[in-house]
Amino acid sequence: METNIASSEHHIPVIQMSETANQRETLQRKKNAILVDGVILNGPVADPKAGEKFVEEASKIIMEEVIKKAADVTEKVCEWQPPEKLKALLDLDLKDTGETHQRLLQLCQDVIRFSVKTNHPRFFNQLYAGIDYYSLVARFITEALNPSVYTYEVSPVFLLVEEAVLKKMIEFIGWEEGDGIFNPGGSVSNMYAMNLARYKYCPDIKEKGLSGMPRLVVFTSEEENIEFSTECHYSVKKAASFLGIGTQNVYFIKSDERGKMIPEELEKQVQRARKEGAAPFFVSATSGTTVLGAFDPLDEIADICERYDLWLHVDASWGGSALLSRKHRKLLHGVHRANSVAWNPHKMLMAGIQCCALLVKDSSVSFFSNFQNAVGISQYYALKGQNVLEKYYEEAVASHSRTY
Repeated sequence: METNIASSEHHIPVIQMSETANQRETLQRKKNAILVDGVILNGPVADPKAGEKFVEEASKIIMEEVIKKAADVTEKVCEWQPPEKLKALLDLDLKDTGETHQRLLQLCQDVIRFSVKTNHPRFFNQLYAGIDYYSLVARFITEALNPSVYTYEVSPVFLLVEEAVLKKMIEFIGWEEGDGIFNPGGSVSNMYAMNLARYKYCPDIKEKGLSGMPRLVVFTSEEENIEFSTECHYSVKKAASFLGIGTQNVYFIKSDERGKMIPEELEKQVQRARKEGAAPFFVSATSGTTVLGAFDPLDEIADICERYDLWLHVDASWGGSALLSRKHRKLLHGVHRANSVAWNPHKMLMAGIQCCALLVKDSSVSFFSNFQNAVGISQYYALKGQNVLEKYYEEAVASHSRTY
């Protein structure tokens, strides 16, 4: 085996939109290639100086057009264009040849120009808005390091960051111990919780599958008012579909005029499922529903779950951050009695999207570690959560109490 490593003696400057420059750049890449038996091992070789310059110039654009200008109330929230016109303006078709740095920088400006500025003072969304500068820096770091975050060997810092953030979130819930994992969205957290509850109820399901399993039943709330009647969050029904439980086995519990689950109705539905010969196993309560922002009465629901040996999951994706508030943490009174909690710091705490955690109370049971090994760990989201939690923790710590 013959190995040939060639190196360049001179740096070749990049000349914008020049055919000669492109030819010389191609030649430079060939000279820097590592060949083994005629095969290029390290693939295309970029000019590091040109790359550094591009990052520097793009960073200036981000600073001026996103961080500074987009927060200016006199600027537009979005320069809106119809889809077909926007396609033509951006020219997003992938070409056989690469683009010049100048063209890529222009594309960066165009992307920002025609995007919704979620940090604009007049951008209003029921779930998220604004910018947290500390979280933003955390995202810059994770993107620049580009870690593959599944073991300590390749991601030592982020693994420890994840442990620290999850530990603090568990403390706010009021558990003495627990475990957790970051996920790409609250819907995934809810599905993982349902899967864990099913695994606890039917430990053989991992190896034997659904055959021979009883008809499992899930419970969650409805939201009702004069204008509409809708299920609590679509992810519960979707999870039942994905996991093979079946959407018909999701029993929706009546809610009051504020959108909160009625505990007495939950107990009626649990008794109904038992009379039908089904196996009720999972209750998904909500702390901060999508439409009405309702907080279910967790203590009363927990009483029923304990009485019938049901797994209580609290979808606090939106409302979980109220735990950091002296005034509003009472809305989640009883959350410490849950078996699992979904909590998204990217909502009220303004961490960057996505930053979503599933927290589980019982870390001593092997089913969670078994499940965690299967899905892997994502410390990528944790640094964003750490920065915002540390920012708000000092103010909130005085209100944190385990007296419920």
